[in-house]
Amino acid sequence: MNAEIITIGDEILIGQITDTNSKWIAEELNKIGVSVYQITSIQDDENHILNALKEAESRVDIILLTGGLGPTKDDITKRTITSYFNDTLVLDEEIVDHIKQLFQKINYPFTDINKQQALIPTKCTPLKNKLGTAPGMWFEQNEKIIVSMPGVPNEMKGLMLNEVLPKIQDKFTLPHIIHKTVMTYGMGESMVAERIEKWENALPNYIKLAYLPSYGALRLRLSAKGFDKNKLETSLDKNIKLLYDLIGDIITGVGEEETIEKSIGKLLKDRKYTLSTAESCTGGAVAQKITSIAGASSYFVGSVVSYATRIKIDELQVLEKTIKQNSVVSAQVAHEMAIGVQQKFKTDFSIAVTGNAGPTTAKTDKTVGVVFIAIASPRAVLVEEFNFGQPREKVIQRASNKALEMLQKEIIKNS
Repeated sequence: MNAEIITIGDEILIGQITDTNSKWIAEELNKIGVSVYQITSIQDDENHILNALKEAESRVDIILLTGGLGPTKDDITKRTITSYFNDTLVLDEEIVDHIKQLFQKINYPFTDINKQQALIPTKCTPLKNKLGTAPGMWFEQNEKIIVSMPGVPNEMKGLMLNEVLPKIQDKFTLPHIIHKTVMTYGMGESMVAERIEKWENALPNYIKLAYLPSYGALRLRLSAKGFDKNKLETSLDKNIKLLYDLIGDIITGVGEEETIEKSIGKLLKDRKYTLSTAESCTGGAVAQKITSIAGASSYFVGSVVSYATRIKIDELQVLEKTIKQNSVVSAQVAHEMAIGVQQKFKTDFSIAVTGNAGPTTAKTDKTVGVVFIAIASPRAVLVEEFNFGQPREKVIQRASNKALEMLQKEIIKNS
């Protein structure tokens, strides 16, 4: 069973708002076994809407539209859909009463322009919008389902949960779609693909694998689809276990929430270790990742964002001599920053990052993208040099992820 989501509105196409509706709808459809074949965003234009509907009807079973159902003249979806079905609009008195009741609750006057929202095509089944004035509209034609909903997110979600999803489930016998995501870190997509090639080729045809890379991390999403839920779950678990045998050294867990920062938090908590950070070019990004995990206060003590050179000297006890001889972007400065923050906060481990995120290189001899990361443990200090390239955002993200990767290895090594 395939669906297409069509979002209507010039505000999406000019970048004025982000289309979060489609993401949410797609997730909810997947939960009940409906696959999303395509997501389309179109203008508030009659011909554009008509063509999009015609094309979607030729390729999917269910079409879900959002947007363009307001009371003003620029909201043309309802009359365009009426034209598409060669239909006419009639006044629905139940919807009129519903709108009046909503307005009475907020002491808002009911006018003729509001009454227009109670006009609906005769061929549709109206869907009551408990949170707003524009009803949803359910059509069935040529064994296809077409549903139109308002674009206001909370109104759309209410209609989907209370009306649309239950009706789809009642009408169709749907398969199960189960997704499991294996979180990995520290290895590129191509290298991971090479290590798991035989495993991937041996996956059953009802399980699909997707590579979802980001800076320093890679998610492996396994999607199983079929009518036997137990078989799907057993097969997924079996294949994930085999995956651990191949790349268990870089897996942080199964599930979108099983990030490397969560894995590190568990390691620190279980071993009763504490952590501090000293950051220059990353500007607190490492600390933000660490503190994004609930309960981080049990192991994370604090951070110094030593952006200015004098803060490195005054707060982290980096020697002026070290900076003059090596520049602020150097292994020596990273080393002293790590020791300085470790001693300042009296922690077992510390992370220090200094580098050139760009676009300029300031007073250093290192190019943009060069970053030094230091990890101080109870036994020693490890410093490594990296070149994360450009642009600035990429350098910060990759440096933050690499710092966590290095920390995890040092915690395990010192355990």
